[in-house]
Amino acid sequence: MAENKRDLVKAVFEHQKPARVPVGFWFHYAAAREEQDGFADPSIIEQNRSGHKKFFDSFHPDLVKLMSDGYFKYPNDAITFAKTAADFRNAKPLPENHPWFEDQVKLVKETTTYYKNEVYTFYNLFSPASLIKFYWGGKAFNLADGNKNFADLVAQDKEAVRYALNLIADDIIKLLTRIIKEGGADGIYLSVQNIQDIRISPAIYADLIAPVEHKILNAANALSKTNILHICGYEGAKNNLTIYKDYPVAAINWAAKVEGFSISQARALFGDRVLVGGFGNTKNDVLYKGTKEEVQAETKKLLEEGGREGLILGADCTVPYDIDWARFDWVREAAK
Repeated sequence: MAENKRDLVKAVFEHQKPARVPVGFWFHYAAAREEQDGFADPSIIEQNRSGHKKFFDSFHPDLVKLMSDGYFKYPNDAITFAKTAADFRNAKPLPENHPWFEDQVKLVKETTTYYKNEVYTFYNLFSPASLIKFYWGGKAFNLADGNKNFADLVAQDKEAVRYALNLIADDIIKLLTRIIKEGGADGIYLSVQNIQDIRISPAIYADLIAPVEHKILNAANALSKTNILHICGYEGAKNNLTIYKDYPVAAINWAAKVEGFSISQARALFGDRVLVGGFGNTKNDVLYKGTKEEVQAETKKLLEEGGREGLILGADCTVPYDIDWARFDWVREAAK
């Protein structure tokens, strides 16, 4: 009898002991173009679409993060090309039928239909703060400038930034509602990150950014009880993890290796949330370059620390596109 992948993940979210610990790894299907505008280059969207199908057919994953490659840019020119924070006050929500909504819903529906409801699926969304810093000023995905620019905007007019964050959050809620109701996703995978600028203190984050992230998660929770918070350590970004201690979410994926924050420490901080992760995600980590014996030894080490309930083995973030998928099977084999 074929293994039921949905039952495995369902047991984890219900805090029961699964037949084996599920394994969830993901990467960007658009191979180093994921942050580019898919409306300007539709081949990015096609590469993303076909990549989901190939991965599902070839690896038969336990669960899938549906990637939003090509849709990283929030297409609201009043925010993207604003000259000052005060200009944000001129921004209006996207039209209900904007292609940014329609195309993403179409992508998710097509993919979940292809998967025939065999696995849990979680659609990748970025927090409003990340969407601003990715592209503000028209600079595409320059994160160093983006973090500084975001802090500059807050210094100019914090309330205008608050307005923009809430406007974006409301559009994200429109999107996630349709992603789940029409697209058939089981939940969202919300990517958050501290602004990498010391001017955005934990207190400012709690006052300005956290409320809109809570609003998004609460909206998702009204539709699904299986949503994941991703605390992103991309390119070595460090996060104050305590900020996210009380976020209303069922599961948390944090950057264990980047943060130097183990599974046992995450259990102590996040309580009864499902934990997703454990492995490093770079080309220098054992998952990418280790032997089969080393990868499986690391798997068993993580299971000894994390136990077999409330855990999905995964990585800090997306893994390199050129990783050998057989390595995921090594983990899955050792997790039985």
